[in-house]
Amino acid sequence: MPRKVYPKKLKESIFKRLTPPNAEKVPALAKETNIPKGTLYRWRTKVLENNPTSNKKSGKWSSSDKFQAVLETASLSELETAKYCREKGIHVEELKSWIKQCQNANEIKYEDPKKLKNNLKKEQKKAKELKKELREKEKALAETAALLVLRKKARAIVCHESI
Repeated sequence: MPRKVYPKKLKESIFKRLTPPNAEKVPALAKETNIPKGTLYRWRTKVLENNPTSNKKSGKWSSSDKFQAVLETASLSELETAKYCREKGIHVEELKSWIKQCQNANEIKYEDPKKLKNNLKKEQKKAKELKKELREKEKALAETAALLVLRKKARAIVCHESI
């Protein structure tokens, strides 16, 4: 059976409907358009292969992908940026967040590693001393509990003998 040829405009409109961020489900689209699911799945795969970042959820974008998106949109107008975001399957707010992250990237204050190491040593020494103090207090508490039990038994014995 020969392959059915679909008009270019129909294919383009279906491609748009298959791509993120508002990608429609293939089975529903197949039912609506009477185009076989297999064909639609092939088209979707083809569309996503041509646009590798469009099939990534924004949370799975690498740092370099995000930076690349920031660079690519730096000189675009608001409308062009919105179009770019639709094509890539991201939201404008996410892109704005990435832009802020890039702008603030060098504002992070890094502490001196030697100072951090010294602070860590001090904290570890303090933790060790606190553990030692806790063990001593636990021993003292156990002794006190034992003495109370013995005192109680001694009173019981004395009271029993006086009867």
